[in-house]
Amino acid sequence: MKAGYYTGDCTYEVRDIPERVPIDDEVKIRVAWCGLCGTDIHKFQGKNGASVVIPPIILGHECSGIVTEVGPNCKYFKIGDRVACDPSYGCGKCIWCQKGFPNFCLERHGVAKGFSEYVYPPEQNVYHIADSLDLESAAFTEPLSCAIHGLDLIKIESGKTVVMYGMGAIGSLMLQLIKYSGASEIIVVEREAEKRELALDLGATLAVTDQEITFLSQEKNIDYVVECIGLKSTMEQAIKIAGKNGKILLFGLGDPEELVSFNQFEAYRKELKIFTSYLNPHTSERAVKLLESGLIDTNKIISAELSLEEMGRELETLEYSRKGKVMVYLSQEH
Repeated sequence: MKAGYYTGDCTYEVRDIPERVPIDDEVKIRVAWCGLCGTDIHKFQGKNGASVVIPPIILGHECSGIVTEVGPNCKYFKIGDRVACDPSYGCGKCIWCQKGFPNFCLERHGVAKGFSEYVYPPEQNVYHIADSLDLESAAFTEPLSCAIHGLDLIKIESGKTVVMYGMGAIGSLMLQLIKYSGASEIIVVEREAEKRELALDLGATLAVTDQEITFLSQEKNIDYVVECIGLKSTMEQAIKIAGKNGKILLFGLGDPEELVSFNQFEAYRKELKIFTSYLNPHTSERAVKLLESGLIDTNKIISAELSLEEMGRELETLEYSRKGKVMVYLSQEH
């Protein structure tokens, strides 16, 4: 089978690797679609992702597909099932798993390397999807589940004002979740005019530039700020514009070599609460249900559908990633 590898030093190649028979409770899945995540781009650029990266590794983890075979101890899946994957494995036994935090698992590793024609996750990481849910949309399960976890942490109250930075793929999902939170005002900060229009289309009440939000923050108390870009400048501004008793979610993945600064005295006087969000513990099933409901529009987020071979150029240029979500097609089943 074919698989797309990051091989180090900003290089990518498609390799032929052998298929295998699933063991234990593994589910062998013929991958239909896999999303390109910002962490894949970070890995390609040598900045690591959610964990330290040691190449060569198969990229991708946001995948969906069809079950083609199951291991001898698999109980809940059969050949032909339509499924989505949670790529992050929690052993269920270590101290962090016992505490309910599988995202901090001492044995955590990826079990669905989606830039490949087949993946072999254990059945605890596999989710049935309804026949009504398109497989390409189902591949949004993992990024949507991460966004759900982030918003769970800050607990947006109805009637509040929320500012969100960035209308990339993750920001476009996050905005739609915020829309259903009951916030009375959702202000999106985005430099590109086309993406500001998308923000209004997906539920924002106002879309402004980073210069404009500074003035707005002086006129009203901003209760929540959600940063979905990961740049030093936007993270620092997100903290600065938050209002009294404000909550800030730094969701965007930043450069590990770049430190973020803020005025501690100013944060103290406003009694700010700063949150970060790591992976997607216990939220994949909710993501599937939301996608099945039709409440989350994924079609407007997709900027390109590319083959494994075409991903090399995309990782170098980010031509389509700057515009939205890039989807890698494998079997292309829907």
